[in-house]
Amino acid sequence: MIEQFKSLPAAEQQRLAKQYGIDISTISGSQKTGNPLDNPTVVESRSLNQKNMTDKNLSGLDDDCFRDDGTLISDRSDRSDRSDRSDRNTLNKNNLIYDKCDPNNIDKESLKTEAQTAQQEEDKKTKLMHFGYDLFAGAPSTFAPVSDAPVPSEYMVGPGDIIKIQLYGKESNNYQLTVGRNGAIQFPNLGPISLVGMSFSEVKALLKNKVAKSMIGQNVTVTMGELRSIRIFVAGDAYKPGSYTVSSLSTIMQALFVSGGISEIGTLRNIQLKRKGKTIGTFDVYDLLMKGDASGDLRLQSGDVVFIPPLGKTVSVSGEVNRPAIYEVKATNTVKDVIAMANGMKPGAYPKLSTIERYDDNAVKTIVSINLNKEDGLNTKVRNGDVLNVKAATDRIDNAITVFGSVIRPGSYEWVKGIKVSDLFSSIWSDFTLTTDLDYALVVRESNKRGDIEVLQFNLGNAINDSGSIDNLALQPRDKIVVFDYQDRETLLTPILNKLANQSRFGDAKAVFEIQGNVRFPGTYPLTQQGKIEDALVAAGGLSEGAYTLSAELTRQVQTKNSFHIEHHQFNLNDVMSNKPQANLQLQSRDILTVRALPNWQETRWVKIAGEVKFPGSYAVQAHETMSDVLKRAGGLTNSAAPKSAVFLRESVKEAEIREVKTLSDNLRREIAAKALTKDTPTGNFADTQLMLKELENVEPVGRLVIDLASISNGVQGSDIELENGDELYVPTLNNSVTIMGQVQHPSTHLFKKGTSFEQYLAKAGGARKRADEDRVYVLRADGSVVMPDSSWFSGPSVVIEPADSIIMPLDTEYKDNLSLWSQVTTIIYNSAIALATISKL
Repeated sequence: MIEQFKSLPAAEQQRLAKQYGIDISTISGSQKTGNPLDNPTVVESRSLNQKNMTDKNLSGLDDDCFRDDGTLISDRSDRSDRSDRSDRNTLNKNNLIYDKCDPNNIDKESLKTEAQTAQQEEDKKTKLMHFGYDLFAGAPSTFAPVSDAPVPSEYMVGPGDIIKIQLYGKESNNYQLTVGRNGAIQFPNLGPISLVGMSFSEVKALLKNKVAKSMIGQNVTVTMGELRSIRIFVAGDAYKPGSYTVSSLSTIMQALFVSGGISEIGTLRNIQLKRKGKTIGTFDVYDLLMKGDASGDLRLQSGDVVFIPPLGKTVSVSGEVNRPAIYEVKATNTVKDVIAMANGMKPGAYPKLSTIERYDDNAVKTIVSINLNKEDGLNTKVRNGDVLNVKAATDRIDNAITVFGSVIRPGSYEWVKGIKVSDLFSSIWSDFTLTTDLDYALVVRESNKRGDIEVLQFNLGNAINDSGSIDNLALQPRDKIVVFDYQDRETLLTPILNKLANQSRFGDAKAVFEIQGNVRFPGTYPLTQQGKIEDALVAAGGLSEGAYTLSAELTRQVQTKNSFHIEHHQFNLNDVMSNKPQANLQLQSRDILTVRALPNWQETRWVKIAGEVKFPGSYAVQAHETMSDVLKRAGGLTNSAAPKSAVFLRESVKEAEIREVKTLSDNLRREIAAKALTKDTPTGNFADTQLMLKELENVEPVGRLVIDLASISNGVQGSDIELENGDELYVPTLNNSVTIMGQVQHPSTHLFKKGTSFEQYLAKAGGARKRADEDRVYVLRADGSVVMPDSSWFSGPSVVIEPADSIIMPLDTEYKDNLSLWSQVTTIIYNSAIALATISKL
């Protein structure tokens, strides 16, 4: 049975032994004397000891919503930590506390506070932090004692340690012997053996010697079992100073973790280990963090004191270093040492002009400049409170040529001595876009150490195709090559022109010129070295169509010490393009070139004729050509044409109508606002007024110009009209109908019947509505003209209705003083609608 018991798993052996009250060591053949000391759970980490304010559900709660151990008071049934329930007032007070501590009751103000706290935390990230203290921010919630680490041979055995002994040979036995308080173990068959003051290696040698002498035929192996716990003290500026029970293998660093780490006013560089009133060693955490050197991390003994003195001198390091932070320094530390603590300088640092902010003997902050490239700068002693700032180098590239504009691969390229434009571009096809202007390119070059620039112009195509050409310019460091296209030059020229303007400091003329008139890209351009009139024409993209080459004008501003005047020079563009010296003058600052157009030159004008003409389509016209001329070219009107209903559209009229609609809309808004403030303003028609205003804002003017096409086609003198570019004429088919629109009972269209009166057509539409303005009713003719019946229309026929006419009954807005304005509104709306309807039928 004993053998079967031994074959069971260890956990099952312990369960059965506990059930029957049996000492498992008496059955297994091993003996365990004494009670091992348990390592209790010690302090939790900082993040768990504090309220977890990162939880969005708790961040708005007050401090009194948490117990001393950091847990939330949220259960109403848990009132043991509150006052007596029998007191109703106290009970109500407790209820209020629990309500306040309910995470579901956090209001929006709490969320606002949370957001502010989060912003503060974000701001902290940009500030310099003390180096090394974050090592303890992620400490474990409990400190696990060291029990499975190899025991060093110099380990001093003491009370509470367990010695594991295995005997083999003639007999086999296992023993777990606990070192008693007297420093001895009870070895079966050998009696007590004192281990006082012995190391683990000495204990092994002693026990092997004892077994060899006293137990013939037996061999022994000795190992350490569970180690004893020791009581130590952590004092000074620890996060949680006090007395702690730790493993006997613990070191100074492990003691710091047990106590939650070091507070922000404690030192990291002079942690002292005190034993029996004497300091036996110091530990510098910086050695561990920066060098991986743990030689000063001494092992602790029972009764030891780990003392953390106050923080020493500190130096802040910012700027272009790899690890900006606040470092604790010693009295002998120099700037070189501090730079090493910050893990050196970044490649972009400019150590030559570094600075130290420091307080002098009179507590006044001063600036000390140091050169970190020299030994005397690096050997400067640092003081408490110094702020070392390593400046950044410029991001400008010194030996580069920059290419931008209409190129495939813009960017910076290396400058080498003798490099030319053709060395940067292999071919026109592979290096430039399809719209690149190969005749005009610029090199922007620094002319002095102040950064002033000068501009050189060259022919890009010549530079690439002919390496020996004068256009293949030799380049200098920091040159910028600007390549243009045929579409937009202003974007690339603007920064160059601004720079030229800014560098004219003492009344000097800006190095720019202007070219206007019949060129492809008129505007202002930089004046290049030795630039001439021909270069200006190339910069402007050449002459545009219709340019007058026999004569152009150069306007020059001449300034002397006492006067200023303007000169005008006439020159022949043909001579300029032939490079004749007398015509191809050299340009000066602020010159203005004007290229004229050919007399009577104009761009091609197009008009459109659609509808009832023999040959509808688009026709090119010249200046002063009239409607009758184009009608003849279009074959004249057909027999089905309705010339009185023709719609003639003109772009300039459309633009005028757009402006008029906007003006009317603004006027109506002001009228509505003004009338709304009067006491006698009727409110019943407000909805109709708003509807009318909305219709006015949505109307799309068509630009209809009223013409008498019948008279024009018949050759009546005085009725013809000269055409403009974009004019459109729509000639509809005969329309034998009359339309009644507006505020009538039934807006509708009726067949025209000769002799039917104005009143009879209104009657066919059911007559006027209640809100109709019968005094302002009018007829909109098919040609776009308006006819107003006279005031006595009710006494007899006052207006003759013709085919395609529209009778408009406007809305009575009750604005007695502004009916003419409303009449304009309705006229625009209906006229545009009728014109669009006529066009859509073609």
